[in-house]
Amino acid sequence: MTTNQLISEIKKKKSFLCIGLDVDLNKIPKHLLKEEDPIFAFNKAIIDATHQLAVAYKPNTAFYEAYGIKGWKALEKTIKYLNENYPEIFTIADAKRGDIGNTSTMYAKAFFEDLGFDSVTVAPYMGKDSIEPFLSFKEKHTILLALTSNKGAFDFQTQKIDNKEVYKTVLETSKSWENSENLMYVVGATKAEYFKEIREIVPNSFLLVPGVGAQGGNLEDVCKYGLTEDIGLLINSSRGIIYASNKSDFALAAANEAEKLQQQMKLEINSLS
Repeated sequence: MTTNQLISEIKKKKSFLCIGLDVDLNKIPKHLLKEEDPIFAFNKAIIDATHQLAVAYKPNTAFYEAYGIKGWKALEKTIKYLNENYPEIFTIADAKRGDIGNTSTMYAKAFFEDLGFDSVTVAPYMGKDSIEPFLSFKEKHTILLALTSNKGAFDFQTQKIDNKEVYKTVLETSKSWENSENLMYVVGATKAEYFKEIREIVPNSFLLVPGVGAQGGNLEDVCKYGLTEDIGLLINSSRGIIYASNKSDFALAAANEAEKLQQQMKLEINSLS
């Protein structure tokens, strides 16, 4: 999917909502455990109930890898279902990969070619040659961890080297990499006060923003400094939507929570007009 196609879908739906499909079998409705593939059954119901409200879905691969081959098969079935039934949806493999060049190439092939995701999250710590293999794939997007929403972000990302925060060095350096136009960045909603300076470095790039909802991030604060003329944001909510109910009405409850965020996003988009 191209960036322009994503922007078009955002404007059509009046939404920049990304739903995180982080499936924990201990949290899904008990009746689904009787299904042949409980993870896929849960995902399918959530997707069918919310696809008109969301522009992206983001499975965190750890929640699938933890269940071995069955979990990986459920991930395969989920992305195939999305691509075949809702091809307008932007898909994100939240895998946080990144390794030496030939290894990164294989990671990229796994997520872009075999599974068919539109994008994958990657860690910048190993630098240029670990990221450019992902960037070489046409009409695919590499989402670089810049400033994350967890408490440990302050251990390294905000530390200063030569009077400049590490996350700013990551942003500035990444712009010089080959095919950097295919980059997006992860910036946590719990770090909303940083968005103004981030936009000075990457004024037009899309930012994937986790942390709204269960982690305490505020949508309005993020939009205040993060929105661009082309929106430029994908706001992710996982637990707050998919676990809104653990009863038989779980999909409807998820849709209701998704609509609450989408309606807030609609107001933000309309304010740009």
